[in-house]
Amino acid sequence: MPTFIQKGEVCHISGHLGQSDVIDLWPKKTTLLAANTQVLELSELAFSDSAGMAFLFELVSIAAKEGVKLTLKAPAYQVKKLIQLYDLKDFFVEEVI
Repeated sequence: MPTFIQKGEVCHISGHLGQSDVIDLWPKKTTLLAANTQVLELSELAFSDSAGMAFLFELVSIAAKEGVKLTLKAPAYQVKKLIQLYDLKDFFVEEVI
């Protein structure tokens, strides 16, 4: 299960974010982030599968509905592989190639 640690406008996500985690987190998706969150810092997210990536984009979508542009930043190496596989680099702040 990933951890979400809020530090000001940045939420640091660490651990693993897989399908079973997404199932557990889905009911909490609208309350996981503080209202002032602007950045999801992913450098400590050691693992994500496609369900985990979809969940991150769901968080971005929820924020957008509230008028907040939520930025994804600094994906860890394993997450970078998924970003390249699904051609998602345009959604991230830092270069992932």
